[in-house]
Amino acid sequence: MFVKPFSRRRVAAVVTFGFLLAGCAKDAPQDTFDPAGPNAREIDSLQRPVFYIAGVVGLIVLGAVAYAIWKFKDRGQDIPEQSHGNPKLEILLTILPAIILAGIAVPTVSQVFSLDKKDNDCVINVTGQQWWWEYDYVKGSTCGGVEITESIVTVSELVIPADTPVLLRITSRDVIHSFWIPRLNGKRDAVPGRLHTLRMEADEPGIYTGQCTEFCGLSHARMRQAAVALTTADFQSWVTNQTADYTSPEAGTTAAIGETTFIAQCSRCHQVDGLVDGAGNPVLAEPDRFVYSGAAPNLTNLMTRTAFAGWTFDLISDECRDRLWNESPETFGAAYLQGVWMYSAADATAPACFNETNLREWLLNAPAMKPMYTDPTKLAETGGKTRGMPALGLTQAQIDEIVAYLLERK
Repeated sequence: MFVKPFSRRRVAAVVTFGFLLAGCAKDAPQDTFDPAGPNAREIDSLQRPVFYIAGVVGLIVLGAVAYAIWKFKDRGQDIPEQSHGNPKLEILLTILPAIILAGIAVPTVSQVFSLDKKDNDCVINVTGQQWWWEYDYVKGSTCGGVEITESIVTVSELVIPADTPVLLRITSRDVIHSFWIPRLNGKRDAVPGRLHTLRMEADEPGIYTGQCTEFCGLSHARMRQAAVALTTADFQSWVTNQTADYTSPEAGTTAAIGETTFIAQCSRCHQVDGLVDGAGNPVLAEPDRFVYSGAAPNLTNLMTRTAFAGWTFDLISDECRDRLWNESPETFGAAYLQGVWMYSAADATAPACFNETNLREWLLNAPAMKPMYTDPTKLAETGGKTRGMPALGLTQAQIDEIVAYLLERK
């Protein structure tokens, strides 16, 4: 049987319709029409009427174009009467868009000033670099009644108390990035040498995802982030754990050997707060000597996070991630605070949550998982410094030791 092939127009129509359906997906984690905080609701209250007005205008324009195409299709008829040179029509078509744009501009400008509120005692410095986000909790800040008595530096997951306004002070170490967690607020550029502020607040505990929205290089698409909102009590537990004194692994264990391996292989770039060498001297990272942006992720309490490498690769299994995302606001914090061990204490039948495969593959060859400028032949362009983590050439035994050590950082 002969089947008439699709024309290009039909294929284009099908593809376009498919994209429209994809845009209507429910439960999208970055849905701007599903605000979860007061700042995002202010934006939503403005964008919805603008969206509806634009939709009506769009339908009118599409209808007029479709009518013109059908009505005046070339059938050999005379050229239709031209409308140019009609002052009344031209004035009308100038004034009407101006009125619509003015009606949008006035509330937009007003809302821009409204969103710039700084009623915050909780201050967090946010720094973008290729290709991850760093969060530095300012010592002396009070977040949801919890005082930050020591500086806390973490990566990728911004942990905040729910129902509390937080002031983010955003900048960049290398190129321009853009910080955006759609369900909590709009975008804010991270620009080298400049400080931009952003107010953020989440209604209830949960995970709210975002991403860099300014093209910033090779792995821009893999520069993601998340805001994790906790109750005040759970946030206090998180702060206490993050500022707890460092303890070395038990002597003779694989983790203890891993501590030595970490110092030899990783500590020149990655900081673990409180780590000391065999002589008792503090081990301080010096990423400014090796990394173009001058920084590398702080790995203190790495296993309390759910993802790594710009929040691109999970530290927990798919099943545990799904369960965590579906926890109720009342139980979310308890599960999250268990880190890669979540559910193990409460449910002996649950699978192990630690996604060991991802971490091992990263340690074996990071650039193969996330494209980075680590080609040794091109380091002259950056003064011998890399953008991103290079392949360290670790043996399987060294990887075993480092993984065992990092599992102690909880």
